[in-house]
Formats: sequence, C-alpha cells, structure tokens
Amino acid sequence: MKPATVLEARFGSRLGDRLLRDEPLAKYTAARLGGPADYVYHARESIDELIEVIRAAWDADLPVRVLGGGANVLVSDRGVRGLVIINHISAIEFGDWHDGRTVSATSGASLHLLAHKCQAHGLAGMEWAISVPGTVGGAIINNAGAHGADMAVSVADVVILTPGGPQMLNNADLNYEYRGSALKHRADRRFVVLLATFCLPHEDPDAIRARMSENIAYRKRTQPGGASLGSIFKNPPGDYAGRLIESAGLKGAQIGGAVVSPVHANFFINQRSATAADYYALIRHVQARVLDHSGVQLEPEVEIIGEWDEISAAADRPAVAE
Repeated sequence: MKPATVLEARFGSRLGDRLLRDEPLAKYTAARLGGPADYVYHARESIDELIEVIRAAWDADLPVRVLGGGANVLVSDRGVRGLVIINHISAIEFGDWHDGRTVSATSGASLHLLAHKCQAHGLAGMEWAISVPGTVGGAIINNAGAHGADMAVSVADVVILTPGGPQMLNNADLNYEYRGSALKHRADRRFVVLLATFCLPHEDPDAIRARMSENIAYRKRTQPGGASLGSIFKNPPGDYAGRLIESAGLKGAQIGGAVVSPVHANFFINQRSATAADYYALIRHVQARVLDHSGVQLEPEVEIIGEWDEISAAADRPAVAE
C-alpha cells in the first residue's frame, strides 16, 4: 500500500472533510503561495484525534509537518509530500500554578488571541504578540518575538509528541536563541508541539492595553500591508536586515510578482501574480547584493519547505528595480 493511501485506509470516512487529498497550500499561507500537499488534515476535534492522526502517519513513514498561521514559511510551487496539519485546536487556561506558571495554551492557539486574553486577565509579557500572525506551536519552535521580547522570556514548559510518546521540555531544555531553539535544530523532525505553559506576571490590564496599542500603531506605521511572509531575514548582530537591504538600493526590487516593499525592505510583497519561485529568486538576489555591498550574509528567517527543483532556473532570473 502506498503511503498516500494509508490515512484513508486507517480512518475511512471518519475524518470527513478534515482530511483532504492533494490540497493546495496557497490558501493557508500568509503570502498566498504554495502548491499541493499529499494530505492536509484540519485538526479541530481534539488533541486525542490529532495524536492519533500523527501516529498513523509516522507508522506509515509519512512525513508530517504542522502549518501554523502560514507566516514565515515559503512553500514550494510543487507542494509538499506527506501530511500537512492545520492546527485549529485552541484552548487557553489561566491559573496560579507552581513556580509562577499562570497560563497554559495549546499549540493551535493564535498569538493574537493569546495576547488579548492575557491582557484581559491582567497578565503581562505577551503584548509583543498582538497582531503577529502565527500560532503558539510555531512561535515556540522559532522563538518568535517583536518589540524587544520573545517566547524565550515567558515559556516555562512545552509538551511535544514524539514517536515514543509525549515528552515535557522546560525552558532550559529548549536552549533558546534569537529566532531559534533546540526544537528548530532537532535532528529527528518527528515531533509536534502539543501545548505549553507560561510564566507571566500580574499587572494592571490598562497598562498592558496601552502597550498593546502602541505596538499595533508601530506595526501599522512601519510594516507594509498586502500579502507577505513577514520578515524575510534575521537581523544580523548589531544591525537590521531592512537597513542593509535599503542601503544596497533594493527597495522596490522585483522578480516576477514578488517585490521588496518600499515601506520596509525586509518584507517582500506578493503582487497577486507571484510564485514561490519568484520569492526564492528574490531572496537569493537580495542576499547576493547585500553581501556584495556590505559584506554581510543575510540569513533567512522564513523556513523554505517542499520540493524545489525549479530553484535553479528561478534564481537566474534578473531583478527589476522600480
């Protein structure tokens, strides 16, 4: 039996429209890019069902990948082999537990919702996440952050699913770094984040709301609208990727339908006609120009996934400066 038929044979019609075959991923990514996945599973019912589906895929040696909010990921036009999970399971609980733990959240909870609920409960530390696309699970793996704060500051424990069963990791186990963690660098990719607990201090809700409003205003003032992947490159030590790209004269540079934003150079905008190959070619072009101009090798913050046989041809296409 081919792996692509295993899930259908295992679950039959029980999953209904929660399990889709040859499903285009563009509708699930922030930049509206990406070809089809062999399977897309919408996790809506329960953590137990999510675990059952993941284990069935692993038993069949089917690759498993979770797609959170669809930002910070560039999916190939040729798609992704295996199972892609869209995690909708969102549960956020509050309490006063041991060692200062005050919040727990499942990996499918949105950062935006988590920030709002923490503010309403008078818990500070997630203000940076307001209006940030993405889910708790992806943010934990990538140590997402903004406005000088990140997940590493607040995460207490994380529960992941592995082929051997659930495993709990504490903050020290995660070995957090700028936009990275031990999970991101884990050699065995067969794991899925299930939930996390956070240590957030109590504070006046109005003061928290004021900081959230400032962050929203700053985001609107400095970041472009339109379909994008979020920040394309990590900031190098002591500098900013956007500044380096702008100083290399690349604002408005375009390949196909992908363009370096005139508002913020570390954002690439999909002008409706862009392909993932356009985006990748523009990433390569910007890296080369910045390296030549400033001697800095920019490292992508976006994760590039899927089948990429078309990269070589796309990367040779010239950029057009507007």
